Amino acid sequence: MPTQSRPLAVVTGASSGLGRGFATRFADRGYDLVLIARRRTRLEELAAELRAAYGVTALPLDYDLAQAGAPAAIAQHLADNDIRPDALVNCAGFGTAALFVTEAADRIEQEIAVDVTAPTLLARLLLPDLLRAPRGVLLMVSSTASHQPIPSIAVYAACKAYLTSLSAAIWQETRGSDLRVLALCPGPTETEFFSAAGSERFKVGRVAGVDEVLDAAFRAIDRGDAPVVTVGLRNRLQALVAKFAPLRVSLAVSERATRPKEAVPA
Repeated sequence: MPTQSRPLAVVTGASSGLGRGFATRFADRGYDLVLIARRRTRLEELAAELRAAYGVTALPLDYDLAQAGAPAAIAQHLADNDIRPDALVNCAGFGTAALFVTEAADRIEQEIAVDVTAPTLLARLLLPDLLRAPRGVLLMVSSTASHQPIPSIAVYAACKAYLTSLSAAIWQETRGSDLRVLALCPGPTETEFFSAAGSERFKVGRVAGVDEVLDAAFRAIDRGDAPVVTVGLRNRLQALVAKFAPLRVSLAVSERATRPKEAVPA
């Protein structure tokens, strides 16, 4: 159990990909960790690795953020054990590559729970502790998909647009405090996202490495002067184009990269 002699970071989605990377980077900076994901075995393996490599305390908590009440249960567990986080990284998330009309309703419900509800409630429940921290961090892992509507991943893009908007608003509300708030918007990254989404067929172009995304995130955290950071020059240019291009043009361009093989049902 963390003793709070060191700063502490809570990381969701910690069992793989960017979440695992964030946990490792925070451990390297001397943070104790609370690691949250569904896959208990992976969490325990990561916790053991971090303890051995960095001498930190790492507590694995297996919660399914798609389940109602999970964020409140996590916050209660931390409070019951007098754990006050200095950093929260909302990294858990997933998308689905499908036409909206063909995506299963229960899948959409889970996607919104993990991508929207859980990070929103965790941020709200833990924000008082983050504001009390000497140098608190609230990091929301969003996506370049948040910059425009995207056919065939419509729900995912909408969820990420919400997350980017929420982060920017919290950044403004907490200006003047020591809290660093950041919406991180990476493009396609070498994680399990595409296999989980069923989107290997997408024309995603260049895929960034996890370390490249983490480097950009920590540079932004250390500066603390921007609410939203898009990773990669090409992605920043595409975001700029999406901002100023007519919506119909932006939709047509994004659809060409994500158009599904199946036809729209009659």
